[in-house]
Amino acid sequence: MQAGDPSTTGSPLERSPLLVCVHGWLLSGRLWQPLTDALSPDWECWSPDLPGFGNEPRPRGLQPSLASYGRWLAEAARERTGERPLVLMGHSLGGSLVVHAAPHLGEQLAGIVQVASGGGVFQPRPFRMVRRGGAAFLRWRPGWLAQLPGTEAIRSPLVAELRAARGLLASSMQRGAVRQLPGLVAQLEVPSLWVVGSRDTVMEPRYVRHLAGYSPEHQVEVLEGEGHLPMRTAHDALAALISTWLREQGWPNRSAQSLASPRSWSSANCA
Repeated sequence: MQAGDPSTTGSPLERSPLLVCVHGWLLSGRLWQPLTDALSPDWECWSPDLPGFGNEPRPRGLQPSLASYGRWLAEAARERTGERPLVLMGHSLGGSLVVHAAPHLGEQLAGIVQVASGGGVFQPRPFRMVRRGGAAFLRWRPGWLAQLPGTEAIRSPLVAELRAARGLLASSMQRGAVRQLPGLVAQLEVPSLWVVGSRDTVMEPRYVRHLAGYSPEHQVEVLEGEGHLPMRTAHDALAALISTWLREQGWPNRSAQSLASPRSWSSANCA
């Protein structure tokens, strides 16, 4: 990083945080593009492919479990941003990875945004049906479609590594893992924003409110008429919610930071 970069100078509250966007099961970082475009240029976002998904291979030593992927996420975020403040933003199963990563980030973690992510209630029959349906899809998915031109939008589910996909799905629906979520959320020491679509049938608003309620400092927002992918179907409205919430926490966006740090910009321009 260059000397005088305003993202690395001054006290923590003077630095604009990096938003780390974590996708859900079978998806990839490209899921977030409409939202990250809407948040730019005020907020910098990073939306990586989780190992085994998208274009990111899974290292041999990374186990397909929530705990292992949570540690990977924390390490990858720190490697990406150094000492800069971080806001973790998770979608669906990615939200579970976020709360598993949070304890590993200490004071560097500035906040958490959860999109269509909740739970903490073990439901044997529905979970069993989802596991069976997911296993059937992975067994019979037409992987050859990913090689055809014009199929980029549906590529991620077709090419996700089988062991990573199976492992994370099973891990997220184990009785112990589900019942662990409320405890992890209760240990959060940063503010959290929880956003859900009113018509989300994958993660119903009541389950989002349930899990959010364990967080000491939380805010729940419902996007009327939206389903499970508001980062794509309502990206402008979601970006407005997130931007407002970040400013209310006292975190400056990049424009405000540049105006507040003229010396930093001067030294950067003269370097």
